[in-house]
Amino acid sequence: MSRNAAPRGQSATGDPLLLTPGPLTTSKAVKAVMVHDWGSRDAAFLKINKTVLDRLPEIIHGAGAFVTIPMQGSGTFAVEAMLTTFVPTTGKCLLLVNGAYGQRARKILEIARRAVVVHETPEDTPPDLARLDAILAADPSISHVFIVHCETTSGILNPVAAIADIVKKHGRRLLIDAMSAFGAIALDARTTQFDAVAASSNKCIEGVPGLGFVLARTTAIAETKGHATTLVLDLHDQWQTFAKTGQYRFTPPIHVIVSFHQALVEFFEEGGQPGRGARYVDNGRVLVAGMQALGFQPLLPESLQAPIIYTFHMPKEPRFDFQRFYDALKDRGYVIYPGKLTVADSFRIGCIGRIDANDMRGFLANVAEVLSLMGIRDLGHAA
Repeated sequence: MSRNAAPRGQSATGDPLLLTPGPLTTSKAVKAVMVHDWGSRDAAFLKINKTVLDRLPEIIHGAGAFVTIPMQGSGTFAVEAMLTTFVPTTGKCLLLVNGAYGQRARKILEIARRAVVVHETPEDTPPDLARLDAILAADPSISHVFIVHCETTSGILNPVAAIADIVKKHGRRLLIDAMSAFGAIALDARTTQFDAVAASSNKCIEGVPGLGFVLARTTAIAETKGHATTLVLDLHDQWQTFAKTGQYRFTPPIHVIVSFHQALVEFFEEGGQPGRGARYVDNGRVLVAGMQALGFQPLLPESLQAPIIYTFHMPKEPRFDFQRFYDALKDRGYVIYPGKLTVADSFRIGCIGRIDANDMRGFLANVAEVLSLMGIRDLGHAA
């Protein structure tokens, strides 16, 4: 097979395709709107910003019951703002942990000196629902429960709706980190009870990095005055300032917000969450089938896999060198992710962003060529 047989990966602007869980490949239009400047208090920018904030609750069927509270910074800024605003200093949070982002939430709360309880399962295992039920029954001091919707450490999809039902049964409050799932995986506030969900601009809405946000149940955020232990991350104060002035307390990432507005336009044009999610599912279907045909083995069964990022076991084939594999794919226009598991050697491939099934087929053709260049004809049952 010749060096140029497989198509080179490139976006509409000629950049490599980012097969990662975000930042990710964005459309040409999402990039193009950032060439202009706006004043942070100009009417034109404030109108764009208001449209973004007003439309986001529609994605969870929460219009009228939820308010969008933006938070300058990466997604972790929004998660920390959510946790430290909603969990009071007198509260206790049960963390359902099966990956690095659950562990990050634990660190956030411990630094903020909030009481925590941890129910941890392996990175390829969802929370034990019976155990969750028992923990809440045994400890009435637990005020909140935290879960990551899609834990990109492995790509696992956690059972948020079932968790919400148990939390509701015990009269506790649920907080969701939907950073990598928001906009692609259904989350319906009409049937799933939660106080807040955190996400960001640079994931499944396909914007650029720089803006986190929390969709908060209005009745719940109204109860959080005085909970925050930092000025910048006080969601209640941010919410109240917007209600009074329509403006940010501190300088907003203006270009990011205008770009996010364009990304939202494209998101709804694609059919919203059902349309965007369907494309990602198709990407994942093509990816897994192709990788398995080449001898790679996915970490998770289909029943636990979210269509966001897929983890594959590192092959035991002695001629397989991951750094060489990674560099060769990058040279061909495809950027993948190293593994993040603590229990197995692995690597990850994302299916989100402005990519489709044809891009995934091009990627697979390049994987086959790279394996051939490494002198590997058959990985067999790599694990």
